[in-house]
Amino acid sequence: MQTDHSSKPHGAGKSSFELIESGKLFQILAPKPSFAVLDMGCGTGTYSIALAKIIGDGGRIHAIDLWAEGIERLKERVERRGLKNVRPMVADVSRALPLPGESMDLILMATVLHDLREAAVRDGALAEARRLLKRHGTFAIVEFNRVPGPPGPPVSIRLSPDDVTALVEPFGFAGTGLHEVGPYNYLMTFTPKVVCSA
Repeated sequence: MQTDHSSKPHGAGKSSFELIESGKLFQILAPKPSFAVLDMGCGTGTYSIALAKIIGDGGRIHAIDLWAEGIERLKERVERRGLKNVRPMVADVSRALPLPGESMDLILMATVLHDLREAAVRDGALAEARRLLKRHGTFAIVEFNRVPGPPGPPVSIRLSPDDVTALVEPFGFAGTGLHEVGPYNYLMTFTPKVVCSA
């Protein structure tokens, strides 16, 4: 497992934001001004900064990544733009994060899940996402279509929508949608599964 904050985790520094149709993504996710958002594996925070403009000062974005250099770059970007609603943090998303349970309206994992699976730390990250998401919140996963690139990672580590479902649903999530968000990427959304008491 990657624990040395001074080194670069697998996949760090590559953002899919420029490849996707961000307007379509945010229309589907419909973030509101009061939202608490968690950007898991945020890198240099391009998604976080775009979300910050949408939710405004009434909301809060927790941008978390193990890559310390990426978080430093994000802090500089946040400061330059005068953003008050983005909180960058160096932390391992596959371990317990210093955030209260059921506190997030939206959790975003943008082209990160395939790297977490490769690093064999996906279970911890998915369990943490389930702990942190509000009862009616949205867990949003962006991944690359499972076709040969470029752009994107090798096809051997890409995840199909069925792969994502098989990884995510055992942690107490129910799928709510599958959407194309550009020529190379798709979005899957999940919500916490309702447990019916007898």
